Amino acid sequence: MTELEPKKNDEKPWWQPSLILFFQLSGWIAGPIVLAIFLGDWLDQKYGLEPWGYLGAVLIAFIISTVGIVREGGKAIKQMEEFKPVDKTKDKNHER
Repeated sequence: MTELEPKKNDEKPWWQPSLILFFQLSGWIAGPIVLAIFLGDWLDQKYGLEPWGYLGAVLIAFIISTVGIVREGGKAIKQMEEFKPVDKTKDKNHER
């Protein structure tokens, strides 16, 4: 049976890294898109580019979001690969 390593007193709760990753990825989705909506609307009004200013800003925001998600996801995957579960069955066999 494989179990996770026991939690030390100074470690975060088991759910905290997942919650942090969720908010980081949500920020990479929502942040650039919300900014692009306002920037695109401003560009359309100022320069009369309707709808190209809006569409261009949203396209750039989509690319920024995609790059940010891939980078944050890659960091999270590397952190998960470093964590290795402890096999408790080996410890029980050595006690006999």
